[in-house]
Amino acid sequence: MVSGFVTLIVFLLALGGMIFVHELGHFIAARWAGIEVEEFGFGLPSYKIATLFKWQGTEFTVHALLLGGFIRPKGENDPNVPGGLASANPWKRLVVLFAGPLMNLITAIVVFSFLISFEGVPVPGSIQINSVSANSPAQQAGMQADDILLAINGQSVTDVSAAIAIIKDNLDQPVEMLVDRNGQQVTITATPLSTRKASEGALGVGLGYPTRPATLIESVSGGFMVTGVQAATIVYLPIALIQGAIAPADARFIGFKGIFDMFDVAVEEDVSSRQQLAVAPSGAAQQPTNWTLNLIGILSISLGVMNLLPIPALDGGRILFTMPEILFRKRIPPQWENTVNGIAMLMLIGLMLFVNIMDFVNPAQIPIP
Repeated sequence: MVSGFVTLIVFLLALGGMIFVHELGHFIAARWAGIEVEEFGFGLPSYKIATLFKWQGTEFTVHALLLGGFIRPKGENDPNVPGGLASANPWKRLVVLFAGPLMNLITAIVVFSFLISFEGVPVPGSIQINSVSANSPAQQAGMQADDILLAINGQSVTDVSAAIAIIKDNLDQPVEMLVDRNGQQVTITATPLSTRKASEGALGVGLGYPTRPATLIESVSGGFMVTGVQAATIVYLPIALIQGAIAPADARFIGFKGIFDMFDVAVEEDVSSRQQLAVAPSGAAQQPTNWTLNLIGILSISLGVMNLLPIPALDGGRILFTMPEILFRKRIPPQWENTVNGIAMLMLIGLMLFVNIMDFVNPAQIPIP
């Protein structure tokens, strides 16, 4: 078992790192655009513990709530301040606003590229048992990680979804599975149970495809593709809810506790898989899981995409206020923009409080990756 303290450290480093990278993007873009940044704070805006140093007019500080970071551009909301953000031309403001979410998406691309490079590229045509859960029907029947699944009830299987469908069609009935184990064919009989949670799987196995080493181009292009697909899925989510394709319970917002619970599951599995690998027989082909990195990639995409939504107070809302100036050369009065953003920020804070309270009142069911 992994202690809650370890999970807390991972949670704080990961979440804080994502926020810090976001603000770093804004900072780099602001400096490129010639916009003065009065402060770059390490931690959330709170009691200032110390000033580390000053560089080109920017004060680098440390704050009490050491989670992520923030920047304070000069004249952020006042166009009458020369050299400030609000007085810059709209194209430069647009670059600064886009830079934060863009850094989160770039982070996700790097994370998923690394994962593809580490785990390899799936080779369709045969099904591999990637993992076997403890005390599951599969483990009790003698299935092992890295077995190659050849057939179920005499029916040849080469596609993961087809194999899952056959298993679901035979719930609470013994199924005979033919596997290839180190070049030898072994027949195993196990009973998929309808009483097991959906997140656990009826058999308790993780199915996938054998992999081969990925080239650099495959790793990077794969990182772009995974990030793009995940981002599109988040954007499509409201439409899926309206269409009824996704149940509201499966698309609920979660707060810090919910995210912590997700890290708890991921860190526990990653540590357990590495402990099992350490005591595995020499030459075993089993790979450790990387759920924590995968979660960091997904959360980075979520942070980037959510900030680009056209919601006042978020980067996307500020971008929306900038567009009329670019398209029609007419700026929305800054006092209107500041009022709308201020009201929206209060509403967002209220929503965050509600979501975080609901994490305790009605905890989300955290699925196993």
